Amino acid sequence: MTSRKAKLIIDGKEIDLPIIEGTMGPPSIDIRTLSQEGLYTFDPGYISTASCSSAITFVDGLNSQLLYRGYPIEQLAEKCDFLDVSYLLFNGELPDAKEKEVFQSTINGHSLIHDQLTSVFKGFRRDAHPMAVMIGVVGSMSAFYFDDMDVSNRKHRRLSAERLLAKLPTIGAWSYTYNLGLPFVYPQNDLGYAGNFLNMMFSSPNKKYQNNPVLTRAFEKILILHADHEQNASTSTVRLVGSSGANPYACIASGIASLWGPAHGGANEATLKMLAEIKNESRIGEYINRAKDKDDEFRLMGFGHRVYRNKDPRSEIMKVTCHEVLDELNLSNEPLFKLALALEKIALEDEYFIERKLFPNVDFYSGIVMKALGIPNSMFTAVFAIARTAGWVSHWNEMMGDKNNKIGRPRQIYTGKTQRNIS
Repeated sequence: MTSRKAKLIIDGKEIDLPIIEGTMGPPSIDIRTLSQEGLYTFDPGYISTASCSSAITFVDGLNSQLLYRGYPIEQLAEKCDFLDVSYLLFNGELPDAKEKEVFQSTINGHSLIHDQLTSVFKGFRRDAHPMAVMIGVVGSMSAFYFDDMDVSNRKHRRLSAERLLAKLPTIGAWSYTYNLGLPFVYPQNDLGYAGNFLNMMFSSPNKKYQNNPVLTRAFEKILILHADHEQNASTSTVRLVGSSGANPYACIASGIASLWGPAHGGANEATLKMLAEIKNESRIGEYINRAKDKDDEFRLMGFGHRVYRNKDPRSEIMKVTCHEVLDELNLSNEPLFKLALALEKIALEDEYFIERKLFPNVDFYSGIVMKALGIPNSMFTAVFAIARTAGWVSHWNEMMGDKNNKIGRPRQIYTGKTQRNIS
């Protein structure tokens, strides 16, 4: 906190409000004392409100910057794997060789889920959306691991975080194979985090998944790029639920539920649905014109970003990865992918999109990559949830270790009836 102050004048009364500055980013006006004056602020969507202080992730939308614990996302995507990044987010530093070995072994040791949890899967219809299944199964974990859920205990928090990080790929992959009526494939300790998930997704008792390093590395990058993104809707949900002292499994289940929304984690799934609607290159012009028409509700999914006012730094990484995957699989001339690349080219060259900085975002490219990998649309958000668990548990742990943590209690502007009596 600096000595700078903001002055608020209401009906001639002056109120001094401290200004808080972080290590990066714009300052914030500390309005906590306003309630003592009988005043609240109004900020739907928390557009201009800092709900907490955090040392985990920094996003600069104007300068297209994303930092995990100070490290640029470009460097992490190039030089690290997902477990490196997960360790970094939770602990604040990248692991050395010994720390990485121990962490890898710990995650492997927790990757199996309690055998009775398989019964929870069987309670769902076979055609249930994988996100619905994941919410139910993750929430149910609190009934199986309740002996180590003291959220005030640092060791318990770490154990819960490691369990969640380890088990989410298993739960996610099983949510998919349950859809297909296939037997569950168990995790293997000799595979990496990304390779293990792909193996559980695509192996079966009579067909072994053939690991392709190019594809596994591409999936690893998807996980890294989606591991955290500051105080987004799902992370804020995890923090809000956690502020009540709720158990960690309930907190992460709430994050998965929030992520499921099409305006949040469902954007890459919506991108593929949009491409399916456009159908072929000859109709791109029609849909570009619809996107420009203010009276048309149609929007090009996968373009632009609420936070990034220039390019999404993750999209540049994913764009290169996307082309690598399509080349590796010889898919560049397949109708869907050819359509996606044609749409990308037109949008990047169209003045309307350039002026408004509506560049393809990470959802546009990650959706194409996952489709190329054979991951169905219904699993796109589930993959996002697996990746974002690293950020969720880190924010939850940070909040629970903050002595200034208070239960979240937003205020409102009441617009209903004034007091009335029954006659």
